[in-house]
Amino acid sequence: MTLRVLQSVAVVCSAATLAFVLLQLAPGDPATALGEGVAPELRAAIRARYGLDDSIATQYGRWLWSLLRGDLGWSRDQQRPVAAVLADALPRSLVLMGCALSVSLMGGMLIGAWQGARAGSRRDRTTSTALLVLYSLPEFWVALLLLVVFAHQLHWLPATGITDEMSRYLTAREQLVDRVRHLVLPLTSLSLVGVAVFARYQRDAMQESMAQAFVRTARAKGLSESAVRRQAWRSALLPVITVTGLMLPALITGAVFVERVFAWPGMGYAMIRAIEARDYPVVSAGVILGSAVAAFGAALADIARDIADPRLRRP
Repeated sequence: MTLRVLQSVAVVCSAATLAFVLLQLAPGDPATALGEGVAPELRAAIRARYGLDDSIATQYGRWLWSLLRGDLGWSRDQQRPVAAVLADALPRSLVLMGCALSVSLMGGMLIGAWQGARAGSRRDRTTSTALLVLYSLPEFWVALLLLVVFAHQLHWLPATGITDEMSRYLTAREQLVDRVRHLVLPLTSLSLVGVAVFARYQRDAMQESMAQAFVRTARAKGLSESAVRRQAWRSALLPVITVTGLMLPALITGAVFVERVFAWPGMGYAMIRAIEARDYPVVSAGVILGSAVAAFGAALADIARDIADPRLRRP
């Protein structure tokens, strides 16, 4: 477990350094983001204020020292600490991604287990085709489609935001309903592809498990088909646990586009705003946070696999 944690820390540090270097090599800075009609003296003053004229090594050393002290920097666009920007945006993204992961996992496992128990049937082939089509659709396209159909044409659900502008005047129950209604479209956009991924892995694992000797033994002992399938399903959980850790980077990437489409004020929305404003401290902090979630999520998935199957534990 200690080795996995150290590996995760190394991954985060490498991602942070790479993000810093790439941002330094990217064209533009906060001074150029001001537009064309800004005096050269003002641009020079801004570069001097933030130390943008220093060498990359000097800027990296200053940035690294601040990071080690727990200082994520100052948001030049929002004029407040980067930690405050993350504190506002991160909980909203965690709600969206946590719900999306739960829906994807539960939906994918149920569909995949159902397919695996009926592998080769016409219903299995039809469902596999539908899931393959669903998997091929990018999240932002699905988000735009849902936005047009359910928000702008049918007017069933709100189009953007996390709450209604008048939510402060609603009762506690009405506020909860309002938040759920705003969550439906972003959650659906982010979950559909995940359901297809989990279903595919669960189906293959379930099909392999149903062909094992213990399934034939259970049937020979007279167990009901539902009991046999439950035992086979428990044996087919390991690939799904692995995919759960691998899905986190894709989930984070998808959340960036989905949050932008629905103006969900989370980390993805904050990152895109920071990129447009050349607010690189926010961008680098977001990269560090995203890589930390992905790395430690993969480590937790490995630990969960070891717990589920002791045979996988390293001596």
